[in-house]
Amino acid sequence: MKVLGVDNVFLPVGDLAQAVTFYQDMVGLPVAKRFDEIGMVLFRIGDETPGLGVRFTESPAAGGQKVWFEVPDARSAAQELSANGVAPLAPPFQLPTGWAFEISDPWGNVIGFTDYTGKPELGR
Repeated sequence: MKVLGVDNVFLPVGDLAQAVTFYQDMVGLPVAKRFDEIGMVLFRIGDETPGLGVRFTESPAAGGQKVWFEVPDARSAAQELSANGVAPLAPPFQLPTGWAFEISDPWGNVIGFTDYTGKPELGR
C-alpha cells in the first residue's frame, strides 16, 4: 500500500456551533463545508485540499488529539491568537527548524503551530 497524503484530520468536539466559533472566528480557519445532518464541519487549511474536520461527539475525550499546522511566523501567530483570546499553553519555543507553540480547544484537543524560519528550505 502506498499512502498518497493527508486527506483530513478530525477532532471530536462536544458542541458544533462552539467549534465553528473557536476554529473560524478565533483561530481563523475558514469553513470549507458543513455537514450538519451528521454533525461535522470541515475547515480549510491554507490552499491545500486537506483540512481540519470537527465532528460532534456526545462525550469527547478531553485532550485526546494533537495536530500541528505550519504558519509563516509562529511567534506572530501566537500574538495574534492571544489578541483573539486564545492563549498559548506555553510561550513559543525554538526548534531546530524554527519556532512553535500550542493551544488547546475547548475540548482539550491540542493544536500546534510551527514555522520553518530556521530551515526555510523545508517550509512551504
